[in-house]
Amino acid sequence: MSLYRKGSNIMRVLVLAPHTDDGELGCGGTIVRFIEEGNEVHYVAFSTASESVPPGLPKNILEVEIIEATGILGIKEENLHIYKHTVRKLNYVRQDILEEMIDIRKNLKPDLVLLPSINDIHQDHNTIAQEAIRAFKQTSMYAYELPWNTITFSTQCFIRLEERHLEKKVKALSAYKSQSEKAYCSREFIVGLATTRGVQIGVHYAESFEVIRQII
Repeated sequence: MSLYRKGSNIMRVLVLAPHTDDGELGCGGTIVRFIEEGNEVHYVAFSTASESVPPGLPKNILEVEIIEATGILGIKEENLHIYKHTVRKLNYVRQDILEEMIDIRKNLKPDLVLLPSINDIHQDHNTIAQEAIRAFKQTSMYAYELPWNTITFSTQCFIRLEERHLEKKVKALSAYKSQSEKAYCSREFIVGLATTRGVQIGVHYAESFEVIRQII
């Protein structure tokens, strides 16, 4: 990637996830590649979705699982930031979320922000996308793909992945044992989508993004 901080060869990347696992699903392979290349990656989850935890499991299970999953990707634990807003109600506290994002922007000064698509129909995902565009309007921004939630998605940017990047993404998502019944967490789906995006650019695997803003 050529998005480098002035005077440095290190890029600071911020991943915004409405819920635990969204970042891994949307850009897990890219996270692995960026870290492998020496970049600094921070991950922010705005809800642990404790209200949606399957019966019989601890309410904090997703908080435990995200620590394991992001660790597999290579994100340092001190670079994982977790908020506990109520799932499916992020739009009720959008001003609070905007202010949290502004604080994050001031503290981290990211070079690149990865966020959900503005065309994502999930109310929490859409709220994070809208507020991120406000909070980081002077920063390069790419929107990651969660195809089960989007009516349209423009594949404007592709990031090539090697098999080792994809395998770490699959392993990270396997840490979410509480979500294992969901089809989009399956190895078949993850590899299939990466293969589809790879075919589009003539490589084995890739992840695709919508370009919201590119600053060079």
